[in-house]
Amino acid sequence: MLTIFILYFMENKTEIRITQRDYYLSITAGFLIGLLLLPILNAANPALYDKLFLAIIPFFVLATPLGLRIAFFIGKKVAIIYQIAKFGLIGMLNTIVDIGTLAFITFILRSYFNMQPETSIVGVITFYSVYKAISFVIANINSFFWNKYWTFEQGNGKKSPTEFVQFFGVSIVGFLVNVFVASFVFKFVLGSLAGLSPDQVGLIGAAAGSIVGLTWNFIGYKLWVFKSR
Repeated sequence: MLTIFILYFMENKTEIRITQRDYYLSITAGFLIGLLLLPILNAANPALYDKLFLAIIPFFVLATPLGLRIAFFIGKKVAIIYQIAKFGLIGMLNTIVDIGTLAFITFILRSYFNMQPETSIVGVITFYSVYKAISFVIANINSFFWNKYWTFEQGNGKKSPTEFVQFFGVSIVGFLVNVFVASFVFKFVLGSLAGLSPDQVGLIGAAAGSIVGLTWNFIGYKLWVFKSR
């Protein structure tokens, strides 16, 4: 079964191509990644932010279309690589949207309402878990439009109820996986890593949750939601 699964993804079923639209969208995604990364880096490592803040946006604006072009050449041999590259780019953008929203919510509610992220609500669930859930939903809305109209190129204007149900079904499972992994890392890593603040551990938890959740989402979107018919 594992061999069949691998061969399915490696099979070059369609002739891939790269267009100006792909370049424009990759540059747009790179710009947004660089822009949204600035406040996150400033919160996580102010010293590094001071050194790199002028170079971050230009770096991603140049690196994203270059990386897409490299993936296109590799994709001529294994078509799925090109699609994974686009999904990975959007996944990076979604991760930044996720973490940036999380950092913003944490700052606002702690500063003005004295709601500390590490405060437990019930069991392993903390205020951080609630903040993470909100940030995930916002990132997930962003994910739908990028993946439908670019990664999986289902932009024919048809929006069937079934497609929405399937997308959100996969995303809800991804949401549960994402929040569980993030909460687990935050709850059990906090205190075990000396020198890290709750905010820094929260960022680590968010990144871990996003990586695992994105892996699940790609498989679900590829094989079910946006499967070529």
